Amino acid sequence: MSARLLLIDDDARLTAMVGDYLRQAGYSVEAVPTLAAGRDRLAREPYDALVLDLMLPDGDGLELTRELRAAPRTRSLPLLMLTARGEAMDRIVGLELGADDYLPKPFEPRELLARVKALLRRTSPPSDDEVLRFGRLEVDPAGRQARLEGKPCELTSYQFDLLLVLARAPGRVLSRDQIMDVLKGHALEAFDRSIDVHVSRIRAAIEDDPKMPRRILTVRGAGYVFAKKQDAEAA
Repeated sequence: MSARLLLIDDDARLTAMVGDYLRQAGYSVEAVPTLAAGRDRLAREPYDALVLDLMLPDGDGLELTRELRAAPRTRSLPLLMLTARGEAMDRIVGLELGADDYLPKPFEPRELLARVKALLRRTSPPSDDEVLRFGRLEVDPAGRQARLEGKPCELTSYQFDLLLVLARAPGRVLSRDQIMDVLKGHALEAFDRSIDVHVSRIRAAIEDDPKMPRRILTVRGAGYVFAKKQDAEAA
């Protein structure tokens, strides 16, 4: 089944051109011209990615971005911002609010297609049983085990689940609330600052060399992020 894309932009000529180009590439594309129409579609239909213009007749796309990232159902929806506002601060604000990528107008349709493909590739979750590999570290969902250079790490069941949540979203900052929402089956353990304690213990188990950069990074005031291989090496 082809990926479903929603395009929110009031430029009818642009949306027609972009929509046709993306459909020729095999995607299913729906386009709406306003935030209100976009909210309605997102409330009724599931999409694989959203291409969102920031300057719309009934509001600013940043407002919708903030709403989507606050709602559990759309928190992880891949989102590409598309706008004529190319200033650095606009890009920074959009990305800080949770956009995954940013493409200023005017642009080549081929570049948009390439960015959409990369976005869907990055945000596609691994299969439930796929072993996740990050350099020396392996996280094995089926075997419920983390291994460092092939040796099992000592983790409780809750700590393994917490590690798995982070490892399945490398490069994405997860707040404590997001983590607790995923781990609600562990209601007695997943509360407030207890996550901080467990993260410390996970670090002790999977980061045995103090000279190596940390795999789980703390983002002050935001939460935690599981560093991608290149991020960890550059940290």
